[in-house]
Amino acid sequence: MTTRLQAAIERFPIAGHFTIARGSRTEAVVVSVRLERDGHVGRGECVPYTRYDETPEATLAAIEALAPSIADGLTRTGLQRALPPGAARNALDCAFWDLEAKIDGTSVAALAGVSVLERIETAFTVSLGTPEAMAKDAAKARHMPLLKIKLGAPGDAARLTAVRKAAPDARLIVDANEGWQAADLPDLLRACQDCGVELVEQPLPASADSALSDIARPIPICADESVHALDGLENLVGRYDAINIKLDKTGGLTEALALARRARELSLSIMVGCMVSTSLSMLPARLLAPYANWIDLDGPLLLAKDRAGGLTYENGVIDGRRSPLWG
Repeated sequence: MTTRLQAAIERFPIAGHFTIARGSRTEAVVVSVRLERDGHVGRGECVPYTRYDETPEATLAAIEALAPSIADGLTRTGLQRALPPGAARNALDCAFWDLEAKIDGTSVAALAGVSVLERIETAFTVSLGTPEAMAKDAAKARHMPLLKIKLGAPGDAARLTAVRKAAPDARLIVDANEGWQAADLPDLLRACQDCGVELVEQPLPASADSALSDIARPIPICADESVHALDGLENLVGRYDAINIKLDKTGGLTEALALARRARELSLSIMVGCMVSTSLSMLPARLLAPYANWIDLDGPLLLAKDRAGGLTYENGVIDGRRSPLWG
């Protein structure tokens, strides 16, 4: 039976703005995929990211170039060889999973052999800004159990202190998005420790993270930009204590599951992360929750409006029940 492909670029306004060390955005730009076979439809979504030299237009073109191969019978297994890890493969991989489950009359979780947690506690992101602005945002989110604080600019110690004062009971993790320098790391880690931060994500540029091997780590350090897929994972042992698995980096759920299992074998802790996107991106990623020590799947909470049929969030907890949107 022929499988038909449709793909499109979509834009979702962000509620306010989203700012990290590399810049600020007011909308999430995603590429969505629809695979149809014999009346069954599978869907997927990805976020092309300029940090990895991806654009929405090039991602869409890479996906659409596979339409003839998909019509001729390309499978999810073959997809892993047809495209490299990245956003384009992610959208297609997740759409294949969804389609396979619907054809088989089962769930993606059952096909993948994983359990879906009924309640998933997610981090909520506080964007980079002045200490006063971040304290204000943290105070509004102080009821959330876990806050992810975006840093990576001069004055980060003051930002941390302000956030901790505004949200004294929240658990904190920090994401510097490659914005720190090795010479400043001991003082910044000490400031994190003083504020009760439990994880620091990607403090140094990926190109300079070898310095982490020689720096005392009083707080676990998590790789994000330094880890993409299975290739090169072993090289991170000794530099990092944890890795952030994002489906847009791994190229989909298929490799993400393999990466999570291998990370555990290497005694690396796991964060499951996301780009700013809709529940169509979060639903596949939540299948990694049983492997994770930290979960950061708040993308839809940062949007002015999510897709219909998306996930339900309440006070930082995701309702893990099956959604009609995917899975």
